[in-house]
Amino acid sequence: MRPDMNLTMGEDVIMPNHIHAIIRIGENEFNSQNSLNNVNLKSKFGPQSKNISSIMRGFKSSVTMKARLINPNFKWKTRFHDLVIRDSWAFYNIEKYIRENPEKWKIE
Repeated sequence: MRPDMNLTMGEDVIMPNHIHAIIRIGENEFNSQNSLNNVNLKSKFGPQSKNISSIMRGFKSSVTMKARLINPNFKWKTRFHDLVIRDSWAFYNIEKYIRENPEKWKIE
């Protein structure tokens, strides 16, 4: 998905009612130093592209089409939580949290 943005998947886990995943956005034509020098950084309202929200829209759309073949009533929650991982310590802790999350899951 989105080869133009050079995405790779890091640690991930599918839980009974949500997922956790690390998405790495590699260097691409939209975030390279040359493109950033020529970009207008002013906020714009309206449809957004080439950002985490557009990535999640595409992912959720793709999963929805396939999931509804199994369960016609499949729905997503309307939001997602994102976090920019800024250093190796945070990266380590987030990977550990994702790996250990299934063991901590309790169905009530």
